[in-house]
Amino acid sequence: MKVYPEYKASGIDWLGEIPSHWRVAPGKWSVNFTYGFPADSRLFSIEKKGLPLIRIRDINSVDTEVYYEGTDYPKEAIIHVGDVLIGMDGDFNIAKWKGQEAILNQRVCKFNGGNGIIKDFIYYLMPLILSDINSTKYATTVKHLSAADLAEMRLPIPSFDEQEKITAYLDNKTAKIDALVAEKQAQVEDLRKYRTSLITETVTRGLNPDTPFRPSYIDGLGDIPEHWNTSKLKYVSEVQTGSTPSTSETKYWEYPNRNWFTPGDFNNFRLYESSRKLSSLAFEETACRIFPKNSVLLVAIGGTLGKVGIVDGECSANQQINAISFNELIYPLFGAYYLSACKSALNQAANASTLPILNQEQTKNFPIVVPPLEEQKEIAEYLDDKTAKIGALIDELNKQLEELALYRKAVISEAVTGKVDVRDWKQED
Repeated sequence: MKVYPEYKASGIDWLGEIPSHWRVAPGKWSVNFTYGFPADSRLFSIEKKGLPLIRIRDINSVDTEVYYEGTDYPKEAIIHVGDVLIGMDGDFNIAKWKGQEAILNQRVCKFNGGNGIIKDFIYYLMPLILSDINSTKYATTVKHLSAADLAEMRLPIPSFDEQEKITAYLDNKTAKIDALVAEKQAQVEDLRKYRTSLITETVTRGLNPDTPFRPSYIDGLGDIPEHWNTSKLKYVSEVQTGSTPSTSETKYWEYPNRNWFTPGDFNNFRLYESSRKLSSLAFEETACRIFPKNSVLLVAIGGTLGKVGIVDGECSANQQINAISFNELIYPLFGAYYLSACKSALNQAANASTLPILNQEQTKNFPIVVPPLEEQKEIAEYLDDKTAKIGALIDELNKQLEELALYRKAVISEAVTGKVDVRDWKQED
């Protein structure tokens, strides 16, 4: 793309130079926002009665978690599809509303238009401004965007016709990028599903398709190779639950020398490093247990219940995790793969009246298949090889997605800040 013939200083650090005919204006003179109203939480409905209530967590969605049954909201708080919304806490996200008519809750604001600024141009421009505001905010917990921040911001403003040209160009370019992103995301999802099905098929059916099968008599498992046995975890392993020493006792955390895993550490199948570690005193003075090398850790509570990881050395874990140490009947890596294929069944076995919890007794009574030990090793090695190749493909696609995200951001930034001149751009057929 070509550049503009002349530039001038904008006076804005993050913006730099802008085309000489563009103007810079403060937010209070150029844009108007409607701020959400404080909806009465007693009138919230999870049964979709009333109108959708847009909170910060909802702005990128097509629906909301709660609806509002009240009628006390101002008409200015009504939101329609395509309205530009800004979340005023956290990362200051911006989005176009994709859902039906809704109500704007507090800490979310809507762009109402402005002095010579069109909605689509502000949609593309605001993330850059919000990023700059965010970088200058100090917060010990959650950052907050104020009405004063929006009033004091300064915006580069091209002519109305030029804004329309820029937004048409960006609509076209981002649509193509987004289509490519969606395609690669679908490929990632297909690979993940394939990996899951491969593990499930292999740990329940084995590697020989010609082997005779028999009923497993395990709910949801179906047939298994005729020569395999079945058991329960309590007969082939020791199951223990982790614990958390007092966080106010700094001596337990000051000189850490042993991994202490929490559900947040379960980013990979193999668990090498925990985000926090414990000192030796934690094991000498509290009920914290040391789990042996090759233990299989199982998240036993909450939304990630059923996530599995295997450790390569001695470790500990918090009370949300059950540690399974297999005896000589089970090759640990096979046991880890088997349990990773049982996430749905593990959730069904949990107490789920409110928050799903898989207690130690339920874990001990969970069924497991027991092939001959050598066959377990063959299965584990086969899955290691296959899943590593699938993982490499996923990693490459995720790298491409990161590059596309950066490219998309750069395309938008260059256009809305005048670093490229798109006035002569024409949409290709």
